[in-house]
Amino acid sequence: MKDTLYGSIIVTYRCNAKCTMCDCFNDPTRPEEEISLKTIEKLPNLTFANITGGEPFIRKDIEEIVSIIKEKAERIVISSNGYFSERIISLFKKHPDIGIRISIEGLPKSNDTIRGIKDGFDRGLRTLLRLVDAGIKDVGFGMTVQEGNAQDLIDLYNLSDHMGMEFATATLHNSFYFRKTDNVINNKEDVAMAFEDLVKKLLKSKSPKKWFRAYFNHGLINYIYGNPRLLPCDMARNGFFLDPFGDILPCNGMEQKMSMGNLNTHTWEEIWNSEQARSVRASVKKCTRNCWMIGSVAPAMRENITVPLKWIAAHKLKGHYCYKDEIRGADK
Repeated sequence: MKDTLYGSIIVTYRCNAKCTMCDCFNDPTRPEEEISLKTIEKLPNLTFANITGGEPFIRKDIEEIVSIIKEKAERIVISSNGYFSERIISLFKKHPDIGIRISIEGLPKSNDTIRGIKDGFDRGLRTLLRLVDAGIKDVGFGMTVQEGNAQDLIDLYNLSDHMGMEFATATLHNSFYFRKTDNVINNKEDVAMAFEDLVKKLLKSKSPKKWFRAYFNHGLINYIYGNPRLLPCDMARNGFFLDPFGDILPCNGMEQKMSMGNLNTHTWEEIWNSEQARSVRASVKKCTRNCWMIGSVAPAMRENITVPLKWIAAHKLKGHYCYKDEIRGADK
């Protein structure tokens, strides 16, 4: 097993939102079939853990889940829609050293339309403000950029930057995890241009962390245009997902769920070193989906650090970024 291991723990598929890009609310897990605390205790030590769903704060034992994972992970970030403010604030007062990204899909009209939650923008923003007021440091927005909200991308980034918050991005994907096969961006140019404007802003900042985020967003443009992935995927080796049923998965981007083994009935070592795990890793190596999501890209960037470093250095040096120029340059 690698010394650097990233884990995403999907604690539930229950969700109070009705997002246009995700159908898990139509196929929720039942509380009694979701991974138990005993199963979560079997996880190995992790460099980073993301606790996600569904909506993780629907779990009544979320505080116990966090307490267990804190014993294993160097860093934790929870992904949430921010709706359950009191539960969130209560948890973070007890665990102020973990992080949270609240999904806000643009300005109020765009967010509430995409997320299907009345006044969802207001509730999410108020939760973020209350977290900051409580002294929580690792707080930020998460935005899945698409045709319905691309026009809000820079405004939302500027808001997060003004508030001193983190800003995470994604774009549409289809997979078993999202229960979607029809997520599509028809107007690729407009969405890509919104990302390009963000990349330019991030590169102009004085924060090295934002420079690496510029590279990640550059990869999102590359994905939108259907080009090969910029970095190799090594999921099932440097990262994994644990789903609510106890299955250890290589990622959440595959068309069909592919289990390496079930943590309810086996130890971590039995699963990770199994023939089934080796078979899954072989399938990952042959995967042609070219997805670009932070769960698989973050460990890939860490393991191939010279690639984003060279890209950052080149663009800081020339002081200019245009995705199409890069494609033309690669074709020469």
